Amino acid sequence: MANFISTWRFAKIAPRKARLVADLIRGKSVDDAFDLLKFSKKRAAVMIVKVLKAAVASADAQQVNVSDLYVAESFCDAGPIVKRMMPKDRGKSYRILKRTCHITVGVAEGAEERASAAEDRKKNRRKPRVAKAKAA
Repeated sequence: MANFISTWRFAKIAPRKARLVADLIRGKSVDDAFDLLKFSKKRAAVMIVKVLKAAVASADAQQVNVSDLYVAESFCDAGPIVKRMMPKDRGKSYRILKRTCHITVGVAEGAEERASAAEDRKKNRRKPRVAKAKAA
């Protein structure tokens, strides 16, 4: 679906944490996505900004209108888990799982067409039914 895809493999963040930010920008225009990520307090936002910049640079290298791009796909898959042991009291040891993930962001052309299609879907959305009051 996306024309220009960029990935960051083996990012040292848990995929559950990175998915929160990746879901935030999916379907937005590139400018809106950069604004959302700029003001996000999540650590994964910094990583996703780098991947998004790489995807936009790849599109720019192909002479694509950058202002017309939108985030077609953004997701985080689980990577390998590094397993470590933490010594505890009375000779016990607990496992520490250091999770990694693969961050993928894809951009495509046609932000205006996508926005107008979303507006049309919003207008044609079915209205919720209102319960009628019984006459007493």
